[in-house]
Amino acid sequence: MQLDREVFELDASVDDDLAWAARVSVGLDRLVEDFELDSLAYYHRGLDGEIHERLGAGMILGSSLLTARGIPAAGEYELRTSLAMLIMDRLGAGGSFTELQALDFHRGHVEMGHDGPAHLAISARKPLLRGLGVYHGKRGWGVSVEFDVKHGPVTVFGLRQARDGGYGFVVSEGEVVDGPLLRIGNTTSRVDFGCDPGEWTDEWSATGISHHWALGTGHRAADLRATADLLGADLVHVQP
Repeated sequence: MQLDREVFELDASVDDDLAWAARVSVGLDRLVEDFELDSLAYYHRGLDGEIHERLGAGMILGSSLLTARGIPAAGEYELRTSLAMLIMDRLGAGGSFTELQALDFHRGHVEMGHDGPAHLAISARKPLLRGLGVYHGKRGWGVSVEFDVKHGPVTVFGLRQARDGGYGFVVSEGEVVDGPLLRIGNTTSRVDFGCDPGEWTDEWSATGISHHWALGTGHRAADLRATADLLGADLVHVQP
C-alpha cells in the first residue's frame, strides 16, 4: 500500500478497496514468481460478492504494476493481447490493454482505452486510482487505473487468428491528441489516425482483430514488421 501511494494519485473513492487490491497484488506477484510467468490473462464472472468475483474485481492494480515491470497482464482472458503487450514492452513502447470506447466524428478522433491493466510508463501524468462500483460486470468493488497516454505518436498493435488457426500482426499508427476524456477509471486516450474515425474503425475491424489490442508510444510499424518477418508471421498495416 505504501508503493501504491508513491506510484499513484489516490481518489477518495478507493476507500477500503485499496487494501483488498493490495492483497491481490501481492498474490499476483507470488503467482508470477512461483510459475516464472512472462505474461498472464484472467477472467471470472462472479455473482453476489463471492470470493472469485472479489478476486476478479481486485486484479487491475496488481496487473498494472506487473505490466509496468514488463510482465503484461490482460483482462477478459485475452492471452493473445498479453503477448501483443509483451512485444510492445520489449520494443520500448509500453503497451496498455486497450479496446474501442467511442468515436468522435466532430473532432475526428477514435477514443480508446480500458479499465486496466495499464502500462504505467506511458502515462501523461501520475496515474490515478479510482474506485468503481461497476465495471465489466464486476459489481460493487474495484480499484481501477485512470490516465491519458502521453500525447504524441502512438501505435496500436494486436494479434489476429486466421481461419486456418495461424496468427498474424495488425498494426496502425496514429497520434494521441488533446480533448475531453471520460472519467471512468480507464486508460482513456483520443487517437487521431488522420482520417474519418468510422472509416478507420471499419478497416481495423475488417482485419479480423479481436476487440482488444495493445496501445504503445511511438510509431512502431517498421519494428513490428521486422518482428513479424523474424517470426514468419503476416502483418496487416491499417492505413485508411
